[in-house]
Amino acid sequence: MNTTTTVSKDAPSKRPVKLEEAFLMTKFGLYNLCLIAISGTILAAVLLETLGISYVLPVAECDLLLTTREKGVLSAISFAGIICSSHLWGFLADTRGRRAIIMPTLFLAFASSALSSLTTNFWLITVMRFLTGFFISGPSATIYAYLGEFHGKRNCSRAIMGASFVFGVGSILLPLIAWSIINQEWEFTIPVLNIIYRPWRLFLVVCALPSFISALALLWLPESPKYLLSHGREAETITVLQSMYRWNRSSRDPALVLTGLLQETEAQQTKVRREEAANSKSVVGLLKQMWHQTAPLFMGSYLKRTIIICVLQFGIYLTSSGMYMFFPDILNRIAEQQAKGVERITVCNAVYATRFDIEELVNLTNGTVRPDVCHQKLDISAYEHSFVLEAIYALGFAVIGLIINAVGRLPILVFIFTLCGTCGVLIVFIDLPLLAIWFYLILLTCGFCISVVNACAVDLYPTNLRAMAVCISLMFGRLGSIVGSNLVGFLLDTNCELTFWISGLLLVGCGVLSFFIPHIYKRQASERISVSSR
Repeated sequence: MNTTTTVSKDAPSKRPVKLEEAFLMTKFGLYNLCLIAISGTILAAVLLETLGISYVLPVAECDLLLTTREKGVLSAISFAGIICSSHLWGFLADTRGRRAIIMPTLFLAFASSALSSLTTNFWLITVMRFLTGFFISGPSATIYAYLGEFHGKRNCSRAIMGASFVFGVGSILLPLIAWSIINQEWEFTIPVLNIIYRPWRLFLVVCALPSFISALALLWLPESPKYLLSHGREAETITVLQSMYRWNRSSRDPALVLTGLLQETEAQQTKVRREEAANSKSVVGLLKQMWHQTAPLFMGSYLKRTIIICVLQFGIYLTSSGMYMFFPDILNRIAEQQAKGVERITVCNAVYATRFDIEELVNLTNGTVRPDVCHQKLDISAYEHSFVLEAIYALGFAVIGLIINAVGRLPILVFIFTLCGTCGVLIVFIDLPLLAIWFYLILLTCGFCISVVNACAVDLYPTNLRAMAVCISLMFGRLGSIVGSNLVGFLLDTNCELTFWISGLLLVGCGVLSFFIPHIYKRQASERISVSSR
């Protein structure tokens, strides 16, 4: 019988213990719950910062004089910022510290997002939204490592699922927040900046508030104990563990005394590379270390695996994020036609009937905006269907988590890809607006496959390549978001049907490609689903 963990978890430890045992001594309580709530809020902040702009585009077109193509660029620019910086932030988080990266990037993301609400033209808001994506990328992936490193194996998954629940609540609240703010009827002028401050500007600031609040909360939280211990800072690690215990213990529990911690084993090659990276002061040195960690993914037997995973993520994100960015706008156009008494019309015909050039937004005689073609509000149906979509995602992830062990990954991937792709193609032909909208909703649920593909990636690579493999695949996914948003922006007003054909057929192709994922037919003893924001 193993008595190691039964040696009173609450009694003082008179010998050095492993960090895993120390976590058991600190218990699971208030400290962990606060950490989970903050981590979940950070994940929700990433969602609000990247997808919130989709509600702004239809109502800001007059203030910023946006064409449909510029809307596509603006909806994708945050993802471009994420792609440009995700590799950098992940590397710096491994070498400089998790909290040292998460906290300042949250403050910077809030600042750039708040400033974007004060912009007056397309180029200014594009630059600021790019910076928002650049900075919000820091906490978007690092927060998983930060949260997990405060917990042992026993509670790690429990903590991440708790944070994911908070994230899910945030995603459901997004359309409700947009509805409560954007559809208000007020405005005032700021003479110094020469802008009319309308509700959509306030909405951008509100979407940035979770970043600011989370950053403030991190001021009172320490660096993760696993990171501290891995860098030889044992005394600081013990201080963190004692603080956790003070928050979690009851009044009758004795004080926690730790005399020392045992260092975790680490492969010598990994340790040398980590130390070299931490000590490197030059940009060339950092890039060299990043290359050494990335290059193996594109060599030998890993090349095929990496290509398949990256192509799948690219296709999923192109639709789930790229097509989503125009979802409120397209629904608003359909509602506009229905308000005129049109009962049967395809999605694309509704788009064609409501399109206009940028010249129509401005009265060329005096340069003022024409109010008869401006949308200051979104139709209520846009919010309702967006809320339904988020609720479907919340329920769907729970169902997939329950059935994946019994069904396996391949059937789930093939079913979702085929169903969503087929619906995407059929949207072109359906002239019943409500039915077409529901098919559009189904098309966007292809995002379910993101977590399943991540789970496949985890099993396809060894430990020293696993995190980087997921990182690279998600970078290709974000690239798909950029391509998808710009594709819709360029084609929507002229070749609307082609956007749905491309999206639908690409998903069907991804379903076929799923059969070629290595070991996909092999049933896993314990399927793992990693949560990722769309």
